[in-house]
Amino acid sequence: MMTQESRFGSLIDEDRRLEPAEVDDLVGRAVRAIDQAGLAGRRLAVLGENRAGTLIAHLGALCAGVSSVPVPRYLGADEIVPVLLDSGAGAILSGPATAEVAGKAAAGAGIAHLSYDTWTAGAAPSPLRLDRPAATLLVYTSGTTGRPKGTEMRWLAVLPGSVEEHLAALAAASPFPPGPHLVVGPLHHTGPLSALRHALAGGDVVVLPRFDPEAVLRAVAEHGVTSSVMVPTHFARLLALPAAVRRRYDVGSLRRVVHTGAACPPVVKRAMIDWWGPVLSEAYGGSESGTVCSIGSEEWLAHPGSVGRPVPGFEALVLDDEGRPLPAGEEGALWFRDRSGRGVRYHGAAAGEGEAGLFTLGEIGRIDADGYVYITDRGSDMVVSGGVNLYPAEAEAVLARHPAVADAAVIGVPHADMGEALHALVVPAAGTPPPAPEELDAFCRSRLAAPKCPRSFELVESVGRDAMGKIDKRALRRPYWPTDRTIGG
Repeated sequence: MMTQESRFGSLIDEDRRLEPAEVDDLVGRAVRAIDQAGLAGRRLAVLGENRAGTLIAHLGALCAGVSSVPVPRYLGADEIVPVLLDSGAGAILSGPATAEVAGKAAAGAGIAHLSYDTWTAGAAPSPLRLDRPAATLLVYTSGTTGRPKGTEMRWLAVLPGSVEEHLAALAAASPFPPGPHLVVGPLHHTGPLSALRHALAGGDVVVLPRFDPEAVLRAVAEHGVTSSVMVPTHFARLLALPAAVRRRYDVGSLRRVVHTGAACPPVVKRAMIDWWGPVLSEAYGGSESGTVCSIGSEEWLAHPGSVGRPVPGFEALVLDDEGRPLPAGEEGALWFRDRSGRGVRYHGAAAGEGEAGLFTLGEIGRIDADGYVYITDRGSDMVVSGGVNLYPAEAEAVLARHPAVADAAVIGVPHADMGEALHALVVPAAGTPPPAPEELDAFCRSRLAAPKCPRSFELVESVGRDAMGKIDKRALRRPYWPTDRTIGG
């Protein structure tokens, strides 16, 4: 826990434990290194591994008043370059495991590549200048289109003017109870990055290098973990552990486990509540909006399947195809009205673009008479697999370049572990031997990051395009799902 003289708590990863004084020192050195790199007015991209250094980098940027850009580790250099250029990054920072791809991306964008193991070595710690203007993280989300767009991390309704005010507001708004916080997801997602707020509030943070279900239980028991952020796939893998392994670890210290990223199957959620107690709290929203609905365990048990009621500052609406409000219980396009005045904003958008108070996250749903929101389908083609948003258009574009493919459609199908998985329906080209699944898989993997590639392939005569060339993805998905609901959860 933070001492009186320290701003931060301890940071613990698989390699070491940094005590509060050491964290203060490293953050101070990071601020100095950022200043020496001349990043004022530019951004620091962070291609970070799950280790304490990644949190130090983002904390240093927050304290320096410089916007950092979390970059997904699974992206290739060619996919990272557009993010660097669009964000206006002046440098990209990486650890040893991501150094090669970071170096290639830096060269492609014409910016500096910094190594975490050396970037603070020559930077003496210096007192933090907290009067400088505040800046927050810029995260990239594909929204409902598949085209990456930058949006400021929506942790606060209004960004304070100074670093001092910003740090204080983030600490006060930490959603986690006192005690150690456990990071189990990759530190480029908004959920795991919320650990920064806990660190700013003086809490200890434990970082696992990757998700391993027994390692999660061991960390909870060893460190007395009180909070974490997970996705439903994590729950499914925890429940798949043998009963004897699950009984081996005491998880009684847990007070709040936020789950997000995808719909949680009710049977999985009930089983987790039976095991861990009523500590689960669902947060529904997006990177560009922040949390728009939430619901605790006991409330969910009374309203199973709901993602909760809108949080303060938001109003939920269900609209028909003409944009008219529908009454309680009727299914339609789910929209939200942002009453905070901030709106949904994207980096580089034209003035006024995306700032309207009314926005959608691209899903279909209904609202009951008590104001509880239920998600019933997805209006866009997006597939959520293991909490990660995937966009079929990317895989479809690659498959269309295969000489033995005449047409292709990629859809989401049920997956026991990931919730949903990408499945490619492929129309073979006339006059050529039908392509084998292994051939199509290798073709995709040579051109796309692995998570974006279909997990399965099926040869079909047609993908059902209409006269305008459009495909009814919901109709394509329906035969693969056991009910009328054609998304995971």
